[in-house]
Amino acid sequence: MKLRNKYFILRHGQTIYQTALKRDVVYPCFSKKPPVELTLKGKNQIKKAAQKLEKEKIDLIFASDFWRTKQSAKIVNEKTKTKIIFDKRLRDLSFGTYHGRSKKDFYKEFPKFSMKRFSHAPAKGENWLDCRQRMVGFLKEIDKKFKGKNILIVSHGDPLWLLEGAIKNLSLEELLKIKKETGIPKTGELRALN
Repeated sequence: MKLRNKYFILRHGQTIYQTALKRDVVYPCFSKKPPVELTLKGKNQIKKAAQKLEKEKIDLIFASDFWRTKQSAKIVNEKTKTKIIFDKRLRDLSFGTYHGRSKKDFYKEFPKFSMKRFSHAPAKGENWLDCRQRMVGFLKEIDKKFKGKNILIVSHGDPLWLLEGAIKNLSLEELLKIKKETGIPKTGELRALN
């Protein structure tokens, strides 16, 4: 995919759902409970990424509108003084009816490294191709709108993995191999896309 801007991706910092306390639960998505927020470690991960981004002269930050990505984008903004635009298309993969339930239950129906996950979705959720389509649609739209800019995208593990794969024109098999061998971007991980 040929792009007119330089892109960086950043996964939000660690939340309680990346700790031993809640690691086995699919995070609640749109519940009325308090939002999923960054741990102290998560805030520090983003502060380190922000220091690196300060040197990159970021022109714009686009971020998912979930609380953990808003927190992450605002930490970067404190360092870079860059405008933030929140966009629903950058949200995490929707696990539908599995939000708040055991990951073990989810993986029984949707195995972790299965090609099935590209085409099959949980009830009221989305599959990996659905997620990739919305991420690529977002990128194409902003790439037409801007030229020669340094743009940061703050999002979530699966959406960023799928977006990076689309930019590199990876096949579904190659994408799955990356997920198995090296995994999705880690919390607080910053990558240059092009």
